[in-house]
Amino acid sequence: MDVEVFKFGGASVNSAQAVQNMASIVKRYHDAGRQMVIVVSAMGKTTNALEQLVPNAKQEDEQEIIFKNLVDYHLQIVRHLFPNPSDEIYVRLRALFADLEESRKRSSGEYNYDYDQVVSYGELLSTTIISAYLEQCGVGNQWVDVRKIIVTDGANRCAQVDWSRTMENREALEQFLKGGRSVVTQGFIAASKEGVTTTLGREGSDYTAAVLSYMLEVKRMTIWKDVPGFLNADPKYFPDTVKIEEMPYHEAIEQAYYGASVIHPKTIKPLQNKQIPLYIKSFINPEAEGSVVGPYEVIKPQIPLYIFKENQVLMSIMPKDFSFIAEENLQRIFSILSQVGVSVNLMQNSALSFSICIDYNKILIDQLIERLSADFKVRYNREMELVTVRHYTQEIIDSIVAGRKVFLEQRSRDTAQLVVED
Repeated sequence: MDVEVFKFGGASVNSAQAVQNMASIVKRYHDAGRQMVIVVSAMGKTTNALEQLVPNAKQEDEQEIIFKNLVDYHLQIVRHLFPNPSDEIYVRLRALFADLEESRKRSSGEYNYDYDQVVSYGELLSTTIISAYLEQCGVGNQWVDVRKIIVTDGANRCAQVDWSRTMENREALEQFLKGGRSVVTQGFIAASKEGVTTTLGREGSDYTAAVLSYMLEVKRMTIWKDVPGFLNADPKYFPDTVKIEEMPYHEAIEQAYYGASVIHPKTIKPLQNKQIPLYIKSFINPEAEGSVVGPYEVIKPQIPLYIFKENQVLMSIMPKDFSFIAEENLQRIFSILSQVGVSVNLMQNSALSFSICIDYNKILIDQLIERLSADFKVRYNREMELVTVRHYTQEIIDSIVAGRKVFLEQRSRDTAQLVVED
């Protein structure tokens, strides 16, 4: 279809002024006769706040304050965009807040399930606001519940897309685009075949946009960021970052796999399969060219690429009888990791231990240690940093370590990974 898919992240809609800027970008394309599927994340740091509203994540009095602040935050934005207090948007938001209030107080006893039911409201709130504001700006659009389009396997917090069932909904998605109207929908969230809400993993809105791009076989997909394009490092860590002009699909897949924050790990493959170019552009300077991920041979320019993941836990798992780490041990460990819902950023095994580097989440870490301790001895270090360098040199490694203790190191021909003191 002659449609473009745009994805706007939380930073691009974190205030009334940001929403107005986002709308000006969309309107520019709309006025040029372009039709869009607009995928929107939760506003600002809403997902972080919602994670604290999951049942039992915090004390009830703390959750009450967090919930009130979340409501106030959204209403503050809406009051700037819709000065008329009798506007229909306020009715719709009150209904969503009431549903969220009910969800956060209803515990199933299963953290991952409760997580998806609560955290999904971030995208429902943001898209409700964005759709109404775009309509007010003259951009005709249809608000679409993406849970009616993207079907998953039913797993919570990192669901897998059921591609066959999802593709059956292609015609329904195309119907929303009939008549030239654009679509506004949610990133990150989806639903099982039974209609139960699931999520695609943190920062999963990129993946949502890629799934919809694949379904519609669009000509291009654009991610709008607060950076000028795909940078060789996070500006938080490197003051002198370099923008990548062209990046091969395979290189972008590697970068995302190792944790590059600019793209969700699963984003690239659906685009590569349909040869859909991915543009990464700045919502601060929308006229700038940005970066393109496509069917290139090498990155341009050819320079090292850095990825830093903070707040990591390095966990070492050992059999209690000091036997070797054999296949049956690893099978048991991976089964527990899957059941708890913990993703591994790095792994390494020796004769007597198996080590993993994972994101810190107190609830999940406590569950994991409890489950593993039945069969294994567990040791762990908190406040670690995982550093990944693509196309490294020894000089680069030495500069990154800079006297810090290295707890674990792995190297391949193109990639070096180190777990060091944060």
